[in-house]
Amino acid sequence: MPDAHSLHIWFAQWSEPAPRAAVVTCAADAFEVPEAAVDRLSIMKSFVSVAEAGSFAAAAGKLGLSRALITRHIAELETQLGTHLLIRSTRTISLTETGHVHLDFCRHVLGQFQVQEEFLRGLGERPAGSLSVISPKWIGSLDLGDAIATFASHHPMIKVRLELGGMAERTPDLLGNGFDIAFRTMNLRDSSLMVRRIAKLQFVLCAAPSYLGSAGRPTDPMDLTRHACLLHTGDPIWHFCHGEETMHVKPVDVAFTSNTFAVLQKAAVRGMGIALLPMRSVQGELDRGELLPLMPAFRVHDRPLFAVHAADGSKLRRIQCFLDFIADWYRGQSQPTEMPVEAASSED
Repeated sequence: MPDAHSLHIWFAQWSEPAPRAAVVTCAADAFEVPEAAVDRLSIMKSFVSVAEAGSFAAAAGKLGLSRALITRHIAELETQLGTHLLIRSTRTISLTETGHVHLDFCRHVLGQFQVQEEFLRGLGERPAGSLSVISPKWIGSLDLGDAIATFASHHPMIKVRLELGGMAERTPDLLGNGFDIAFRTMNLRDSSLMVRRIAKLQFVLCAAPSYLGSAGRPTDPMDLTRHACLLHTGDPIWHFCHGEETMHVKPVDVAFTSNTFAVLQKAAVRGMGIALLPMRSVQGELDRGELLPLMPAFRVHDRPLFAVHAADGSKLRRIQCFLDFIADWYRGQSQPTEMPVEAASSED
């Protein structure tokens, strides 16, 4: 980034006092450029164009100015500096020794201003500010938490506050409670809000070897009515598909319940029964053989992940940036097998 202080000092020395000033702001500092100095920039552009083109007419055409104005700019510049910069003849225009020195200086100053303008435009185009996000605990502590942490490291100018849980009591006015984005596994039918599907969350039916050794393996969903099941309080019915057939099973022998999948996972590892758990949460236990997947012929329905946000507002640009990143992050992960989608009823 150019040195704002050096430009300030140069303009203060080279410009005559003016009653008004144009303000130029950069990330490192803020400084005032007198209007006379702004005129100097135009004069410098005229001088550089004449020197490079070797013609007043060509310089005027390049800058879209009249030849008379270009001529006046050069005359003012030479008067201000008290020396000749150009050697004029009937056919050619060349630079004096002083003209060559001043041409290098003008190119340097104009180049610095171009870099500064591009830098400031980049700041304006880069989303920045705060975002408040709320998510169910079980999603936020797994995939989504990883995705948001990655976003925060890639976009330090967007300050994210993530709150987990407490969504049931805030529904349906999630955004009215100070949140910009709410993640859900159920679609929210509210025409005043924007709902975007971000990803699919894969689940797996599993149990510990110790439980299966004593109770046996279920071979189809109806067998689950005769097994001890570990149930999420917000997800009382389990959904399976086999070819074109879809089956819905309500566990009968509920050995343990919780409103948190992490607790159900611990109970499953301890051999308390069969559980339906988020795949990413139990991947390590599956790899180590602490949990075993069940009924591979019957696929478990995925859970869709939705993001809900206001349809307009000052934060829409950073919300779009955030959701694009999160969706791309999920696409970069291993993709689950295609299954019919049925939303879970739990939001905590």
